[in-house]
This record gives sequence, structure tokens and C-alpha cells, in this order.
Amino acid sequence: MTKLKPRGFTGDQKGKLSIKEGFTFVSVKSKASEKDFTFIDLFAGIGGMRLGFESAGGRCVLTSEIDGAALETYSLNYSPDHPHKYYGDICKIKSADVPKHDVLIAGFPCQPYSIAGLRKGLKDERGTVFMEIIRILKDKKPKAILLENVKGILAHDRGKTFEYMVSLIEDLGYHVKHQTLNSMTHGNVPQNRERVFIVGFLSKAAADRFEFPAAIPLTKSIADAMEDTKVDPKYYYDERYDCYSEIKKDVTSKDTLYQWRRQYVRENKSNVCPTLTANMGSGGHNVPLAKVKDGIRKLTPRECANFQGFPKSFKLPKVADSKLYHQFGNSVTVPLIARIAKNIAKEL
Repeated sequence: MTKLKPRGFTGDQKGKLSIKEGFTFVSVKSKASEKDFTFIDLFAGIGGMRLGFESAGGRCVLTSEIDGAALETYSLNYSPDHPHKYYGDICKIKSADVPKHDVLIAGFPCQPYSIAGLRKGLKDERGTVFMEIIRILKDKKPKAILLENVKGILAHDRGKTFEYMVSLIEDLGYHVKHQTLNSMTHGNVPQNRERVFIVGFLSKAAADRFEFPAAIPLTKSIADAMEDTKVDPKYYYDERYDCYSEIKKDVTSKDTLYQWRRQYVRENKSNVCPTLTANMGSGGHNVPLAKVKDGIRKLTPRECANFQGFPKSFKLPKVADSKLYHQFGNSVTVPLIARIAKNIAKEL
């Protein structure tokens, strides 16, 4: 496969990935009646949002991701069949180099924002990464946008920061809606993961018609996401670990997952996977634990991919597990993005 280059990369695509809608594989292209559209993938991570938008008929024309390890995973799975640019730092992308596109998508970083910082960014457009999104929206005016972030952004500074962010988008002529959705209630994926999604359209009529996907029954269980063969011994807990006696005593059910919280075991009472987080890559205690037939172990990176709804065909590079845990914890739940993307595509 052609290796990723920082910009101006063009390659041949031998075949696109499929995504799985609730662990059932579906082709990348959805119904033929849905028209094709273009999108740019900012803060792309390993391409979870791209998978969702390709499933709705979208074609990616620009990718930006500053994390080199994430780009390694991304490049292993995507090879575009059209002129396509890859960038690292979004701050270094000139607006003139951004291709015309229909939708801007961005899972922008979960970092503390302040109105003061954003206002400073209005004077210096390199001030914050969120202002880079605003800059590109202002200069390119795509028909629609989708932004994703943690639920906590709604409460920052008693809601004032989020309100100001939305106002910046609306000042550019977009009509904005937002909603908090959970992967287990809106994506049929057994992970308790709440994220806020911001959708905007230049057309008021399109915005009025757009609806976020409704809740659907959760028909998939933890078992559906677990590997059904014995995994590498390195994932198992045993007497090598000081915490093993405590873990062995408290990790008793095969129907749920647990977390070791440095001093104690926390059981996930909802019988789904707890929220996968980027800091899984910074310490083993953050990775959920499972009781399986041959012992107690932490989830493998592949299982983390499953709990985010990535297809089994999604390739994992040969890098440290810590990097893969970080990448999947930092990603999105693909079937949920696919449902949102489908509703956006209908209104373009």
C-alpha cells in the first residue's frame, strides 16, 4: 500500500472498508438513491468519522491529523482514489489549499476552552484549534458541518463557552442544532459513551428538516465484541500483579466489565463497556477488565475497536498497545456516526 505523505498525496484505492451497523457489516456505499458528496476530515484520528461518512456516500478530499501514530493507523486503512491531501497541524493548512467540499467534519480536541481564549483567537486565528475550524468555515462555506466533543463541553463556564462557540458558527450563516447521543442507545453498540454532536447547515430549510437519529434498541452484548479465541498471555492478570488478589476477589461475572481504579475494582452495573478513553494508553488500570473462561484479563486493542464499532477488516499497525488503546479511546463510535451522516446526506 502506498505510504502516507504529509500533503499532496494521491494513490489508488483497491477497495474501501465496510462498517458494521451494530456489528453487522454493511457496505461503505449506502442506498444508491443517496447522492454522493464530498467532505474534509479534520482532527481525523484513525478515521472513525470518515468511515461513517463514506457509508452515507461521502468522498473524503482532505485529511488533517497531527498525531503521527494515529496517521500510521489511518494510512494503513485508507488509500484514496482521487486527488487527496493529508496534513498534520491544522494551523498550517492554508485556506486556499482546502478543496471545495460539501461537509466539514471534526472531532476537535477535548481541551479546556474559555470565551477569553476564543475571543483572542478572533484577533489571531492561530489562537485556538477551534478557531481554525471557524477560519475554514468562513473561507470555504461548506453546505454542512458536523462537530463532535465530550459532553462536558456543554457545562464549561456554566454553558457560556458552548453558547459562544455556537454563536461563532451561526455568525457565518449556519443554522445549528446539537444533541447528546449515547453509543449504546443510538448506535446499537454496547458501550456507555455520551458525546455531544453539533450539526449546522447553510440552508435553513435543510436545518429544519434535519433530525438526529432516534434511539434504537440495544441488541448487542459485551460477548459480541469479545474475541472468541484465546488471546496473548500478556493481557491476563495473575500473581505477577500486586493487585491480582483484589481483582480475583471482585471480578466475578462474565456478563459485565470492570475497571481497576488503582485501589479498588469498579463493576460496570449497566452490563455494557464503560466509556473507552484516550488515557487507556497511559496506564493499564484504565483498560476495562473481563472475566473469561480461562481467567481475568484486560480488553485487547481489537476488542476496543469492536466496542467502537470498527469493522473486523480495520487493520491495526504493529505498534505498542498503549498507542492503540489511546487511538480507540480517542475515536468515535462508527455506527453512530454513520446514522448521523446518513441524515445529513439526505439534506444536502
